[in-house]
Amino acid sequence: MCGVTGIISLKTNQTDKDVELCKRMTSLLIHRGPSQQGVISSKRFTLGNTRLSIIDPTPQSKLPMYNNDKSVIITYNGEVSNFIELREKYKLEDKFKFHGKSDTEVVLRLYELLGIDFLQELTGMFAFGLVDKNKNKAYIVRDFYGINPMFYRVSNDRIYFASEIKSLLEIDNSKTINAQGMFDFLTLAYIPGIQTPYKEIKELRGGELLEIDLQTGDSLNKRYYEIQFETDFSITEEAASKKAYDLMYDSVERNLISDKPIGTTLSGGIDTSTMTCLVKDMGRSKDFHTFSIKMGEKSFDESPYQKIIASFCQTNHHEILVTPEDVIESIYHHMAHIDEPNGDGSAIPSFILAKHAKQYVDVLLSGEGGDEVFNAYSVYSAWKVKKHYVNYTPSFIRKLIKNFAHSLPANFNKLSLDFQMKRFTEGCELHPAAAHIFWRHPLRDQEKNKVFLNSDQYNDTYQIAIDLYNKYSHREELNRISMLDFEHFFVDDLLVKNDRMFMANSIETRFPLMDRHLVEYMNKVPPAIRLKGLRGRNIQKNAMKNSIPKEILARKNYGLEMPHSIWFLNKFMPFAKKYLNKKKVEATGLLSWAEVEVLWNQHLSKKVDHGRGLWCIIMFLIWHEMFIEKSNYKSYLVGGTSFSEYHFEEI
Repeated sequence: MCGVTGIISLKTNQTDKDVELCKRMTSLLIHRGPSQQGVISSKRFTLGNTRLSIIDPTPQSKLPMYNNDKSVIITYNGEVSNFIELREKYKLEDKFKFHGKSDTEVVLRLYELLGIDFLQELTGMFAFGLVDKNKNKAYIVRDFYGINPMFYRVSNDRIYFASEIKSLLEIDNSKTINAQGMFDFLTLAYIPGIQTPYKEIKELRGGELLEIDLQTGDSLNKRYYEIQFETDFSITEEAASKKAYDLMYDSVERNLISDKPIGTTLSGGIDTSTMTCLVKDMGRSKDFHTFSIKMGEKSFDESPYQKIIASFCQTNHHEILVTPEDVIESIYHHMAHIDEPNGDGSAIPSFILAKHAKQYVDVLLSGEGGDEVFNAYSVYSAWKVKKHYVNYTPSFIRKLIKNFAHSLPANFNKLSLDFQMKRFTEGCELHPAAAHIFWRHPLRDQEKNKVFLNSDQYNDTYQIAIDLYNKYSHREELNRISMLDFEHFFVDDLLVKNDRMFMANSIETRFPLMDRHLVEYMNKVPPAIRLKGLRGRNIQKNAMKNSIPKEILARKNYGLEMPHSIWFLNKFMPFAKKYLNKKKVEATGLLSWAEVEVLWNQHLSKKVDHGRGLWCIIMFLIWHEMFIEKSNYKSYLVGGTSFSEYHFEEI
């Protein structure tokens, strides 16, 4: 993958200032593309690219790229995994003179042949800016599921866009904190939707594009793709399992195409085990690099399961131990790259894993998306139990059970019984969509509304989920719940972590389980056999039963998480106090120190586990210090901001 930037003039011509600005924007993305950097400028646009050379690393595939007469220019980030098939399907080499063998050139030629509708032919991940001088059109595009990032800002008769938020901070000094986004963050642990930390900057969503008419200066946001759930009740469990295996196999095989070393993350869960075992089924796993995180707390340690798969597949396995000291050492570098508050406890461990993996590979397969595609999260089972629990248990009995759950002492182990009971019994009383969010929240509304000043001025975060749920009222309820994860949790949390943390270390991450062919097929499979009883990922387990060891198939869904609740009581405590104090909290103008102190003291006394909530607050405070108070984030960027192999061209 790469880094893209661009400035498109809506009515007036570009100036030298635009060119210099685009160069600065591009230089902040060196980590996304240390192999080669370039800027192309013309009358109405300037496009920048940093390139991580994975497929066809020759100069013939340098970026940005243009067609033979320089009328179509593209700045590109991605890996279209079916580019070889498309090159052959449309006999592109008979129609165009090719200069290299990259997927970028296939994308460029397909646009020349089919226009912007060529997007419907693709699978994989991509985000790009494209200008067609003959048609006086420009497009800013993000892939179907939002795997590759794209941010933009409209200002000064210009549309600015980039792969990362930090590039858009170069435009001017206008940056207003998006308080609503921060309010939502303290419920979700991520900033949802088109929102970013700044009011001026928006995020293009998956399946969307911006179409710009260079003649009139008009721009239009269009949805070119939407996730569908068109249930085909004729699909049987046996047929779905066989088809799922074939589609996963095909996707992993296409995602192994690389001119650079490639490996996979290996968590010990079913998704990463699926990918590794499929590589074994292809006869390619021996000495294939696998990388795992080992947490130094027993209830968080998945290393025994990781070793089972590594041994079974005979991979060249790398185990990376993550300690509190490692996390603190990486915390500012992580924030400089992630650009926004993000409370995902696996973000920094992912950064540490990528740093180690870069010594061996340039590409890693990730299992992200498998939980969404195969309905694996425990919250799906909780949703199903909730329906029966509420319908058949009188309210006064539910109240007694809830009170009992909340009387249990806090246990800081991962997914402890008291944690699950407290979350479940309280979430059961909510709207199904709100419950889905509640079961994952870092802070309850009662706590958040005290911590966040003037909280009554902001929109209810849960309403985001309820509105999306109601939008798809014609679909089965499980599919409506699934949409919440596809549209928000996957894009706004998991992909932020994956893209920024791996690309910070110049590692391309690919997501075979989010292949379009696989997703679209699984969305047709009847919900009753996707989530069979309380058995999540039923189809995936059936599909892989002859390929994955039984010990792994029998595992419950786990998920990589950091034991910050425990570490706050010892190794994290001195660092936490640097931020959890009156001066730092009040500097934000958004949080109440008195209420934050209550949470901190409750946690230290072990009365309540506020680990995730406190972690989110600290992430916000560190972000505020680095991006608002000191603006010192550039000094923590891995790889710096100086061009290495750079070219500039005016056309």
